[in-house]
Amino acid sequence: MKVRSILFFLLSLLMASCSKETTTGNGPDLELSFRFDEEQPRLNNIGQPSAIPPGHAAQTPNFSKLSVHYVELAPMALTQLGQGAIVYKGAETTAGGDNAVDFDKAAVVGEKEVFANISLKNVPPGTYEWVRASVTFQQYDVKFNLRNIPAIGDLYGQEGTVASFVGFNTYISKVTPKSRSLTVNANKKQGFWAFETAFSAPYDPFNALFSGVAPAGATTVVNPLFQSSPIPPGSCVVTGKFPEPLVVTGNEPANIKVVLSFSINNSFEWEDFNGNGELDLFADDPAKNDKVVDMGLRGLIPEWK
Repeated sequence: MKVRSILFFLLSLLMASCSKETTTGNGPDLELSFRFDEEQPRLNNIGQPSAIPPGHAAQTPNFSKLSVHYVELAPMALTQLGQGAIVYKGAETTAGGDNAVDFDKAAVVGEKEVFANISLKNVPPGTYEWVRASVTFQQYDVKFNLRNIPAIGDLYGQEGTVASFVGFNTYISKVTPKSRSLTVNANKKQGFWAFETAFSAPYDPFNALFSGVAPAGATTVVNPLFQSSPIPPGSCVVTGKFPEPLVVTGNEPANIKVVLSFSINNSFEWEDFNGNGELDLFADDPAKNDKVVDMGLRGLIPEWK
C-alpha cells in the first residue's frame, strides 16, 4: 500500500471518531475580539471543571483562527436564548438549500484581531451579566505520531492543521486549512472537518488534505445556564459570564472593548490506548489507533474595558 493511501486510511479512522470586520464610522462602538487562553479553566458542557478521564489524553492545540456567527448580551441567567441584546450576526445564505452561515463572508480572525465594531447607539442600554457566542469555525494545529509505517518506521511529533465547522449549518464554497484547498460548494452541518498534514522533510511530498464528519456529541459546548437557558442541539452557542457586569448607558464617550476569551486548555481529547499521553496512529494495525473524542472549546470568559 502506498504511503499516501495509508495516511488517508488512518486519518479517516482518526477523525471519524469529530463578513470581515464591520466598522460603523459612527462611534463610539462596541468592539469585539478573541483571546485563546491555554490556562483558562477546562470546563464541561454544563460549565463545571472537567478533568481528563482515565484512559484518555489531551493536548492544547495551537489555535490560529476562529469565527463566531452570533453574539448576544444577556442581562441575567433567566434570559432565554434570543431574548437578550443580539449585537452581532454574520451573513447567511440559501445557496446550498436550507438557510446556513455564509462561510465566504464570515469574519475569520486570529487572536486580538477585531472581528466587529457595532455602534453603541444600536446596543440597548442596560446591565449585562452574560454573553452567548455561537462559534462557527475553528482552525488550529495538533501534533501526532505515525507509527510502524512499512519501509519507514515511526514518525514522531508530526503536525497537522484542523479546520473544524461547528455551527448549526454552514455553506462552504472552499476551505483552506493551511496551503491546500478543498472545494465543497454545499451546506455542512456541525462536525464537518478538513485536515491537512504537515509532515517534515523528507516526507513532505506525502502531505495531503482530508475531510470528513465527526459523530454527534464530539464537540463540547459549554453552557453554565443549561437549566435556565438551554441551547438547541447541533448548535455551538458557548455561554460565559462577565467577571463584572457590562453596563451600557447610551452616553458612552469612547469605545467599549469586549474580549471573548475562550479556553483551549486541553481541548483536543482522545482515548489513549497505549497510555503514552501522545496521539498515535499505527500504519500496521489501525485498530490500535487512538480515537479522538472531543474537539470543542472549553469555556468562555468575556471581559470588557
